Amino acid sequence: MIAEGGLAALWLAAAMAALQLIMAAVGIAKARDDVMAAVRPVAIVQGLLTALAMGLLITVFMRSDMSVLLVAENSHSAKPWLYKFAGAWGNHEGSMLLWVTILGLAGGAIAIFEDRLNKQTLIATLGAQAAIALGFYAFLLFSSNPFSRLSPAAADGAGLNPLLQDPGLAFHPPTLYIGYVGISVAFSFAVGALITRDVGPAFARAMRPWILGAWIFLTLGITAGSYWAYYELGWGGWWFWDPVENASLMPWLAATALLHSVTVLATRDGLRAWTVMLAVVAFSMSMVGTFLVRSGILTSVHAFAVDPERGSFILALLVIYIGGALVLFGARVGTVHQGRTFELVSREGALVANNLLLSVILGIVLIGTLYPIVAASMGTQLSVGPPFFDKTAGPIALILVAFMAAGPLLRWRRDEGGLVLSRMLGPIAATCFTWAAIFMVTGGIAILPMLGLGLAAGLAVASVAPLWKRNLRRTPLFTWGMVIAHLGIAVSLAGMASDSAFTKETLVAVRVGEPHRVGPYRVTLDGISPLIGSNWSALQAQLTVQRGEDGTPFILHPQSRFFSSPPTVTSESAIATRLDGQLYTVLGAPDGQGRWQLRLWWKPFVTFIWFGGALIALGGALSLLGRVRRERKVVLREAYA
Repeated sequence: MIAEGGLAALWLAAAMAALQLIMAAVGIAKARDDVMAAVRPVAIVQGLLTALAMGLLITVFMRSDMSVLLVAENSHSAKPWLYKFAGAWGNHEGSMLLWVTILGLAGGAIAIFEDRLNKQTLIATLGAQAAIALGFYAFLLFSSNPFSRLSPAAADGAGLNPLLQDPGLAFHPPTLYIGYVGISVAFSFAVGALITRDVGPAFARAMRPWILGAWIFLTLGITAGSYWAYYELGWGGWWFWDPVENASLMPWLAATALLHSVTVLATRDGLRAWTVMLAVVAFSMSMVGTFLVRSGILTSVHAFAVDPERGSFILALLVIYIGGALVLFGARVGTVHQGRTFELVSREGALVANNLLLSVILGIVLIGTLYPIVAASMGTQLSVGPPFFDKTAGPIALILVAFMAAGPLLRWRRDEGGLVLSRMLGPIAATCFTWAAIFMVTGGIAILPMLGLGLAAGLAVASVAPLWKRNLRRTPLFTWGMVIAHLGIAVSLAGMASDSAFTKETLVAVRVGEPHRVGPYRVTLDGISPLIGSNWSALQAQLTVQRGEDGTPFILHPQSRFFSSPPTVTSESAIATRLDGQLYTVLGAPDGQGRWQLRLWWKPFVTFIWFGGALIALGGALSLLGRVRRERKVVLREAYA
């Protein structure tokens, strides 16, 4: 009866969402305080019911209940417990339930903790959140029921996709979904503020922590997903502009623009209409990503290949939600006052430039992702790959980095061009010095990596500029957060440029005992041996690796694994991480003549990519903590005044 209990909890949560929406609408329309007061408890109950449903789905996976269709199709009794647990969302229906669970819990959290909005705007926000949830409840209950029974029960399960059998499955999807749902909260805030005509600094201050939290989790999810694909897929790349990779990048770009815009509105009462519009755009991108992953219209290792009818359902939700929000925005934008103005040369001006550049990059990624799909629907098969994105988005991203370096050095409202230039001398000098050093050492590299490394150095210097001549002990925590996040961008950019400019790759067919060189390393195949794992078998290579002539030898063990349920062969890379980069090794197939294929990469400073991502998320977390602490102090000061 566990599955039936989960389904009942899901139906009850849907009923609570409908009740929450109706009560919010009636309470606002009739100005009924008693009805509005009941919306918060209903939102909390809805969140608890979704958590119960998700918990029961995890339970049937942990118990390997093969009478549940989803378990039989996506699990196996011989799987390790971690993959039974995380496998609950390693499929279409389970991941959608996880999405709805986070959505419900977010609504409950708004009801419990949000006390900065006026009552009507808060209730309108909870009503908008309920409307979003109601559509996804309908999708689950009528199109993607995770608790459907299988009769007769299967003797054993079909197993989980071997590419997903990694600890990353327990971390990557939940962090991304928390980010997606956080964007939906920002969307609900924007809709609520439009309904009650309450777009202003107070609304922005209330919305900012939710956007910042969503942005932090999106950053973590994208960073973790990049590294997971890097070591799991065995092709040596950290980003391939895959459509589903783009589906997570597009909301992040929109959320980054929204985060900076809402900061201007919260602190300087500017960009009111632009902030609301960005909230709609950010949620639109998360819905587009959901549609791409679950519609079955594209092929990707990341995608859930489901029938197009489900994709049509999600497309209908996208049209309803985004179309409705745009209609509301068009109807109410005349009531959104302009707010305070500012000069072009100012910190606000730099943030607007950053927003516009982020929007252009977002547009490029969106067009490059959707164009092949639209062309295929018209009978033309084509692909848009890394060369397109690198040549179009790459230069704009570098311009964005230049504005990012200048932004923190500008004053609010108005600044003088000459003074700005004097403050930029340090970053400009760092950029020029880096270019000169690279040219002297290497004799020159490709133009984009060259620009990237120089601008990364300049941004790193500019990032710490807000700390110059300040008492570091008295520096606000959110200022530290901004510094660390921008520094993280510089570190990631340096890693990306270094990987592009300096990576060495060798594809060889080797016999036992033969050494081969890649970068500064000599790699020797010592032998191949069989290995048995928990639910797989493998051929494992032993490689002896030595750096230079005097380096201490060490061992790497790349594998070629075979999974029986479902039958799949995967390459398990073996990676040696050093301070200046990674040696990446992959074992291929035998050639029938006593040789084995080996693919070897030396990737200087590639780890900076993910270290920088971690710094970006850490900076966001410090900013969030600093903002929350400051606002709580203000509330306490006002309470005791």
